[in-house]
Amino acid sequence: MRHITLITTGGTIEKTYDEQTGELVNRGSIVRRMLGRLRLENVHITTMELLNKDSLYMTDDDRATIVQAARAAQDVSDAVVILHGTDTLTLTGDLLAAQITTPRVPIVLTGAMRPFEMKRSDALQNLTESIFAAGTLSPAVYCVAHGRALKFPGVKKDRANGTFVAVAAG
Repeated sequence: MRHITLITTGGTIEKTYDEQTGELVNRGSIVRRMLGRLRLENVHITTMELLNKDSLYMTDDDRATIVQAARAAQDVSDAVVILHGTDTLTLTGDLLAAQITTPRVPIVLTGAMRPFEMKRSDALQNLTESIFAAGTLSPAVYCVAHGRALKFPGVKKDRANGTFVAVAAG
């Protein structure tokens, strides 16, 4: 049985529609609803609801909290998956790679360009891919989305195409 710690931080992937304001907001984690849509054989997932923020509003202290949680989760898991807003996912990924230089397990960040609740959302696909990738990748920090696993550092958000891409070091 594989054990994965899933850390939620908010972001578009978990936004829900607020009928009173007409806005998409981070109210609380909906990851259990997402996981309920998946058939996961021989996988135990422990969910840690760490933050509930749009990543544009994350602070340096928030990122330090994510690093601390990921570092601790390595001790009790075969892999760590972090749900994160896509706007600043690469900042957190770079920080994780810089501060956890020799991870003991794969640490995978993922998010979504469209919330889980919307039609044509990439949320469930990216969550599924991240859980799968976490069981196959070697220990390092990655961004997994849209059929790709990209290793940090060297990842950026391609806003024009709505995905993440590898960039050359330098």
